[in-house]
Order: sequence, then C-alpha cells, then structure tokens
Amino acid sequence: MKNNDSIKKLPIDGILDLHAFHPRDVKDLVPEYLIECRRLGIEHVRIIHGKGTGTLRRIVQGILERHPHVISFKTADLGGGSWGATEVLLRINK
Repeated sequence: MKNNDSIKKLPIDGILDLHAFHPRDVKDLVPEYLIECRRLGIEHVRIIHGKGTGTLRRIVQGILERHPHVISFKTADLGGGSWGATEVLLRINK
C-alpha cells in the first residue's frame, strides 16, 4: 500500500524528467504520464532519462515501442538533451 506522503505530483507539461525516480517505477510512470499528456492534448513529449549506462533509455524506449498511442520516438537532438533524452510524438484524439 502506498503512503500518500510518498506520492510525487508531477506537472504535466510534456517534459518528464526521470532523474528523481527509481528504474522500477518507470514501467508504470511513463505510460501514465503519456496518458495524461494525451488527455491534455500534448502531442510532443520529451522524456529525460539521462546518459548513464543506457539502461534507463532502453527501458523507456522499450515502453514506447509497445505503447499504442506513440506514433514515433527518437533520441533528442543536441539542444534537447542528446542521447540523455528521448522525444516522443503521440497520437492525439481531436
């Protein structure tokens, strides 16, 4: 059971920074964040996973490969975090 004091509130602004989260939390967090982005009409999302060993990037991109509302994703360009971030294009219901 989760303690309400430990739940982190995230702003839903299209930028998800995973530095504050444990890798085991990412498998639930990323899909939930994408759902909220879609609900708010945000179609371009940047997920910051850091460079590190690449484990978190692989987890995130694996989630994105299977997500039904992801049109495409790519490693961010130099101005967007380079290989420390992934840019996502979501399918939005209009």
